[in-house]
Amino acid sequence: MTLRTNARVAGFTLWIYFAAGIGGLLLAGNAPATAVLSLVTSFSALVLGVTLYAITREQDRDIAMLGLTCRVIEAAPGHGEIYFAVGSTAFCWLLLRGRMIPVALAWLGVIASVLLVLLLPAQIAGFFGGPRAWSSPVTWAVWLPLLVFELTFAAWLIVKGVAAPARRQAA
Repeated sequence: MTLRTNARVAGFTLWIYFAAGIGGLLLAGNAPATAVLSLVTSFSALVLGVTLYAITREQDRDIAMLGLTCRVIEAAPGHGEIYFAVGSTAFCWLLLRGRMIPVALAWLGVIASVLLVLLLPAQIAGFFGGPRAWSSPVTWAVWLPLLVFELTFAAWLIVKGVAAPARRQAA
């Protein structure tokens, strides 16, 4: 697939992923609905891993593979949030380094992802209301910038796609 096709697939998948994730939170009391939405988010994580890997692999295959691997692990049951955050950090860093999306947008993704990587272990340990607590203002303060990034990034991918990655300088 071309960069443009991968970008569009990733953009639409991000919106599906977001809708299924929010839907799962809103329908937390409905076990069949949350099970289906969980499958949708898991499959979306896999599609995002593959498409974002395809977009970023020319910048750095090792970091892109880390991002892909994190997205695959994220799709499995458990504490997928930390793998989401690490994968997001890896892909955002490569997008920034390759100048494939606007620099300000890429920086927002990097900073928001790193903050999430720092917050999640503390949240899993029971700070800020526990691993699945959405009532903490700290949780919202860290997730909200990433939400803004993800929605804006998805729209950018669908409309503009990505630029060919800037070539790395030889050492």
